[in-house]
Amino acid sequence: MAYDEELAARIRELVAGERGVTEKKMFGGLAFLANGNMSVAASGQGGLLVRVDPDEAEALVRKAGVEPMEMRGRTMAGWLRVETSAVRTKKQLAGWVDRGVGYARSLPPKR
Repeated sequence: MAYDEELAARIRELVAGERGVTEKKMFGGLAFLANGNMSVAASGQGGLLVRVDPDEAEALVRKAGVEPMEMRGRTMAGWLRVETSAVRTKKQLAGWVDRGVGYARSLPPKR
């Protein structure tokens, strides 16, 4: 399954004014990197992938349409999968994009 290009365009619109945010095709999706750190992505499996503070992840998965991200059967600490239904509005999507970009910016820049 290819990533949702409409979702990617919506993310792109939200990060358009952000310094140091780039796009990169990764894992079948389109990732948005802040200073080289992946922050959010339109997933190749549908929905949104969001990088979050691992200490906040447990509370965030209590929200509807949110679950821990798994890769090859392993839960990825600090990564969440958000269903498309949970990011239908601009406000919903902006909250997740802001969270992901904010956390990625808190990490040391990658070269």
